[in-house]
Amino acid sequence: MSVLVTGALYGCSQRSEAQGPPPAAPVTVAVPLAERVVDWDDFTGRFEAISSVEVRARVGGFIQAVHFRDGDYVQRGQLLFTLDPRPAQAQLASARAALTQAQAQLTLARTNLTRSEALLTSQAVSQAEVDTNKGAVETAEANVAAAQAAVRARQLDVEFTRVTAPASGRVSDRRVDPGNVVAGGSSAADVLTTIVSSSPIYFVFEGSEALLLKYQRDARAGRSAPVRIRLQDESEFTRTGTLDFTDNAVDASSGTIRLRAVIPNGDNFLKPGMFAQARVAGAGAYDALLVPDSAIGTDQARRVVSVVNADGSVTPTPVQLGPLVDGLRVIRSGIRPTDRVIIDGLQRAMPGMKVAPTNGRIQRQARPESVPTTYAPPAATATSASALTQSVTVGD
Repeated sequence: MSVLVTGALYGCSQRSEAQGPPPAAPVTVAVPLAERVVDWDDFTGRFEAISSVEVRARVGGFIQAVHFRDGDYVQRGQLLFTLDPRPAQAQLASARAALTQAQAQLTLARTNLTRSEALLTSQAVSQAEVDTNKGAVETAEANVAAAQAAVRARQLDVEFTRVTAPASGRVSDRRVDPGNVVAGGSSAADVLTTIVSSSPIYFVFEGSEALLLKYQRDARAGRSAPVRIRLQDESEFTRTGTLDFTDNAVDASSGTIRLRAVIPNGDNFLKPGMFAQARVAGAGAYDALLVPDSAIGTDQARRVVSVVNADGSVTPTPVQLGPLVDGLRVIRSGIRPTDRVIIDGLQRAMPGMKVAPTNGRIQRQARPESVPTTYAPPAATATSASALTQSVTVGD
């Protein structure tokens, strides 16, 4: 029996040696895709008007007419309301009469001064009388100046009965109708309507202190940060603008700072208060290596890609990740442009083992902007630099 068992084992050993080692696992490899990309920082914010004006009557009176339709676009100086001018005109007439009276008194005072100065040479009057007449002339001149100021004030009151647009923009609805009496003043109850500018328009959002430092360094280098805007119902970032303002202090409680971009709005489609998403260019275009996101593995806390050596062995290589660009992950450091990275069959490739590589090709995959993406730290959104020249600007 032992002879039979020994013979069987020997036969199995001979068959194993004849078969040899297991075949190498098939994988697909490709060199990283080299492109120039631009990183973008994502924000949410709201639009604000560059100027917003509350229209008030500067004098009180009876409203005779309204000269605009609710929601019209009005030009600076355009007539909006007309108040009854008759009370102001009556006050103007009274002021002019007072001016005429003051001018007559001045003429009389000057005549008396001239007469007294002539009589002084013949010792017919005293020096005291001449001095008195000089004082009367100065008093009369002051009365004329006061009367002239009163006339100008009453003329302004007449002009203020015509309430005109202090700025160009979109007017709101009227708060008072013809037939009402307004007091004129600066209280909230005295607002007749409001006007907001429409083009261009501000987009205001909050950014972190780290982003503030980056944008400030870009500004010192003479680079203005471009901004792309997407509205709530849009799938693409179709509007563009530029970052033009950062607040003068960082909020100590939140560690953020208010930033502002200017967006063209020639079609008046954007309205103050609207919500939107924005992307701000985080840096200038740079050369990057891209691999499929599925080609990236995890080795404890590190991110790695599997590189196939010349002898067919697999080496896991730690890499520093960047953002996603159309389904491909930017590799900031760790691999070379000539490295053969496993892009398919990664689950069959163990470190140190030999594989049977087949050459493949890495291609960008168009991804709708509306599809959310899970970013690996410290990833941010990015686009190909060539896509910047294809962006559409609406409303210029």
